[in-house]
Amino acid sequence: MSFGLGRGRQLDVTGVGIDASELPPLPPSGAAPDPARFDPRRWFPHPERPFEIEIGSGKGAFLLQQAADEPGTNFLGIEWAKEFWAYAADRVRRRALPNVRLLHADATEFLRWRVPDGCARVIHLYFSDPWPKARHHKRRVVQDRFLADARRVLAPGGELRIVTDHADYWAWMEAHFARWCGPNPAHPLADSPGGFAREPFERPSSAGEGEVVGTNFERKYAREGRPFHAAKLRRLVG
Repeated sequence: MSFGLGRGRQLDVTGVGIDASELPPLPPSGAAPDPARFDPRRWFPHPERPFEIEIGSGKGAFLLQQAADEPGTNFLGIEWAKEFWAYAADRVRRRALPNVRLLHADATEFLRWRVPDGCARVIHLYFSDPWPKARHHKRRVVQDRFLADARRVLAPGGELRIVTDHADYWAWMEAHFARWCGPNPAHPLADSPGGFAREPFERPSSAGEGEVVGTNFERKYAREGRPFHAAKLRRLVG
């Protein structure tokens, strides 16, 4: 499957890119999500390996470097912008990385409706859109619903890793984290004991010197002198 990208360049996503249109239909609104769930680890040649998800992969910088550094781990990148998704998938294909797949989909919807319990070791969320206007805050990835879904999808002891450059979004995140950290999270969506433990953020092994994670956005914002905020939430077992 190929896509055109400005100036006649063709992007080939064959073997790497998956579009949401290829997935089974979602159940009707209000129905239980279980019938729509399937195991995305089956998309990889070695589905038994540790599995990690990146939400908002952009042009694929983090996936390319981390997957090369950890060939024994499977990485699924989810990107909503089709042009970025195709660009990243083409880069992965050309680099011949068998442990990366790129999904063109709404990541929060995918986590909510598709991904089974306890299958991911890590969920990465780096420099997601801060949607700064108040009327758009509902579009931010970090919501109570997202944290509930992330906790369910993570294996016991699994990690949610987040980085942002946006101070207001960081304050929003901190308020949400406070409701979800501890053995008895204080939110109605936490329908079982065991929330998250807040721990110091650890740089991924592929990050360059002085980098937090090494994404394209981070490198751009670093040149602008922006400060970064990072969190690691580890799933507790109730």
